[in-house]
Amino acid sequence: MAAATALSVLLAVLLFKFKACGASSLMDSHGGNIRKLQAFKASLLEAEASSPISPSPAYSPPHEVTAKSPCVYRVTSYGADPTGKQDSTEALLRAFSDASRGPSDGFLMAGVSNHGGSQIDLEGGNYLVSRPLRFPAPGIGNIMIYGGTLHASPNFPSDGYLIDLSASSSDKDEDNKTSSSTSSYNFEFITFSDLLLDCNYRGGGIAIINSLRIGIHNCYVAHFATNGILVQSGHEILIQDSFLGQHITAGNDPGERNFYGTAINLAGNDNVVSDVVIFSAAIGILVSGQANLITGVHCYNKATGFGGTGIYLKLPGLTQTRIVNSYMDYTGIVAEDPVQLVISNNFFLGDAFVSLKSINGVADGVNIVDNIFSGSGRGIDIVQLDQSSGPFVEIGQVSIDRNSARGMNAKATIARAVLHGNGSSWTADFNGVLLFPNLIRHVQYSISTNGTGFPKHALRKVSDNRVVIESDVAAPMSVYVVVDQERSA
Repeated sequence: MAAATALSVLLAVLLFKFKACGASSLMDSHGGNIRKLQAFKASLLEAEASSPISPSPAYSPPHEVTAKSPCVYRVTSYGADPTGKQDSTEALLRAFSDASRGPSDGFLMAGVSNHGGSQIDLEGGNYLVSRPLRFPAPGIGNIMIYGGTLHASPNFPSDGYLIDLSASSSDKDEDNKTSSSTSSYNFEFITFSDLLLDCNYRGGGIAIINSLRIGIHNCYVAHFATNGILVQSGHEILIQDSFLGQHITAGNDPGERNFYGTAINLAGNDNVVSDVVIFSAAIGILVSGQANLITGVHCYNKATGFGGTGIYLKLPGLTQTRIVNSYMDYTGIVAEDPVQLVISNNFFLGDAFVSLKSINGVADGVNIVDNIFSGSGRGIDIVQLDQSSGPFVEIGQVSIDRNSARGMNAKATIARAVLHGNGSSWTADFNGVLLFPNLIRHVQYSISTNGTGFPKHALRKVSDNRVVIESDVAAPMSVYVVVDQERSA
């Protein structure tokens, strides 16, 4: 292209000179000039052929600097068998070990290293495990384990857990697992996601011991013999969007009477269980720590009529638990000596009820309000007292009210009655409604009459959950009475 351009320019110059000079003076040399131009053109074309010109470089956008990706430890690269035919325990433990020793940047809690979101990727495989999977030492944080199935082998320890976040592999006693790291917690910010844990009726699924801010999301834990998930000490464990059941069933299981084990065992404080389905176990959720929140849970683990319990609060005198927006499906709630307990906006189906169990006879700061109870019409009370170990003697601020009951007997600590008649004595009997026997702390009443005069009246007697109101003369009257059993703050 460059040679052709130069030739065109040269021809234009010569043409200009030709016009500028007289035609007669140039005619003689015309033939010679033509020959010279042809020779010059040939030399330019020859030079172009021997020295080709490189094309212009194409446009290249600036190089993009991307953020550093987290370390991903793919378990098949350690020799794990994703078909589940061979034992993958050693390979999985090597992945756990490498992740714990991988790059870290600073600390979360003092003594807990921040591994930057490193991931142990199960790659959608099904892995046979013969002993618990643990990190080699505590003090590990910010690691995710996700995306596969762990299946306990027939010789898996019956007291073990498929994944065990505890301080020492040699410490098998759940009640004595303590941290040996420099941190006051074993682990922090470990996340379990998209896992199926098949315990094969050999031990449990996940044990979280003295750890902090652990997340369990979208996990399915089945065939556990002890606990599906155990949380002990530590706090701020989130169990969300998960499914737990000893037997895989969708209700009406012919073996329901024989279900055993506990789906979730919360023996720690400040934890949250939300949007979880528990479909088979003797106890759905066992709580023995304070300040826990249970919300959006569907329990149909084992019917109360078969001896099951949906949620068991086993912390007498210091309950501090909130159970809200949940579905108790043929299985109820038991609370030992409840103190500071909220049960609200739940749905109880199939004669499921709330039982307050006396251990030392204490009930205080209890609110059971705005729930829906649906039963079979067999006369089951929506809230019941278990005083087999002794009566409730210290009853404080207990409010049971505004619950909707259909096919079951409403029970409350606040009751209302309307009496009509022509007489001088009116008795309102609240035994069918009030929860606690022989306990009325406050009475309010009003009287209306359509007679010619207005009689004098007074509250004469309060005894055995009955209220007696009398007037000085007989008259046609309507008496409105409100009583409650709650002690004023």
